[in-house]
Amino acid sequence: MAENGMAQEMTPLEKKICEQIEYYFGDHNLPRDKFLKEQIKLDDGWVTLETMIKFNRLSRLTTDFTIIVEGLNKSKSGLLEISEDKSKIRRSPSKPLPEFEEYKTSIKVRSVYVKGFPTSATLDEIKDWFDENGPVENIQMRRTLQRQFKGSVFVVFNSLDSATKFVETQGLKYKETDMIILFKEAYFQKKAEEKKQHKAKNKKNDKEQQKNTQDILGTKSFEERTECLLKFAGDLTDQTCREDMHEIFSTRDIQWIDFIRGAKEGNILFKTNAKEILEKAKEGHAGKLLLRGKEVTWEMVEGEEAKTILKKIIEDQQESMNKQRSKARRGRGKGRGGKGGGGPQRVQFQGKKTTFEDEDSDGIQETEEPTATSPKKRALEEIESGEEPAAKQSKTENESGDQ
Repeated sequence: MAENGMAQEMTPLEKKICEQIEYYFGDHNLPRDKFLKEQIKLDDGWVTLETMIKFNRLSRLTTDFTIIVEGLNKSKSGLLEISEDKSKIRRSPSKPLPEFEEYKTSIKVRSVYVKGFPTSATLDEIKDWFDENGPVENIQMRRTLQRQFKGSVFVVFNSLDSATKFVETQGLKYKETDMIILFKEAYFQKKAEEKKQHKAKNKKNDKEQQKNTQDILGTKSFEERTECLLKFAGDLTDQTCREDMHEIFSTRDIQWIDFIRGAKEGNILFKTNAKEILEKAKEGHAGKLLLRGKEVTWEMVEGEEAKTILKKIIEDQQESMNKQRSKARRGRGKGRGGKGGGGPQRVQFQGKKTTFEDEDSDGIQETEEPTATSPKKRALEEIESGEEPAAKQSKTENESGDQ
């Protein structure tokens, strides 16, 4: 039995091979990799190289056992052992996995949010960039519901010192783009504050809309409010819109415009007396108020016609307010992965499915054994995670189903 750790110069290919295999058996991936955990139970922790070369990312580097063994023999980490016949590898028993809660606490302070990558960037390209800026344990590419890369990642550094040094480094760029860099905890605090402010803004808007509606419904009588109505009609163009009314009348005077583009007539509800506002507007436009160059008839509305128009405006405004409230509730009610009930997820290590807490609103990370006939729904974010042999894989969380 041979333990890797010999201090020899590695070729670039050997370096990539070692990094990839040591990632598979590393602290971050191994607890999440159901297939690999099952394999190490079969033979006292040993996994055959025949099995390992079926892993997509490794097989793209090489399928030559000799190259793999030579590379691992040059590694200084001491993480892996090679069997005497050089046909199997395992994680060294002298380097057991840490307790999960302890490890979970440690990676929290070593996790960093980085934004500024092009949405077309691949995992390998991002990994190459981080290789120049500090040793990392894991790169998690953040994705939308449609699986589009957002251009940001969560990355776990190998130590708090290296994470701190990276965060405090000024002027880091990816190609020509300045990077936004925060500790992951600071990022979540920032997002929580933004959500709080957004919620307060929505609440304020709701109150203002309710106040406007109440002003129409209750603070003034119908008779008083009908004096604020102005009706207009003419051979209007299809391009005539509400903004045209705002150009003629002061925006602060207008409370509601009842008009649909393409119509030949409409109504304006002002906050004060419509006749006075109309006369003032005429004075400012040489006595002639045109809409997109078309002559328009402007007239006050009285009696039952005014009440009918006012009722319609009240109903339209109430409907608009209800829609905005409903939209705001849907936005606030979304949890992880765009579904309701987004609370902290429990961490479980038993059973067929292993779920790990991920505080990002995009979703939780899941590792499970996919099958060709019934592929499982994957997490919404991409992680550079452990993988299964190609023969057993369906599309996984990494690029094109690779890991």
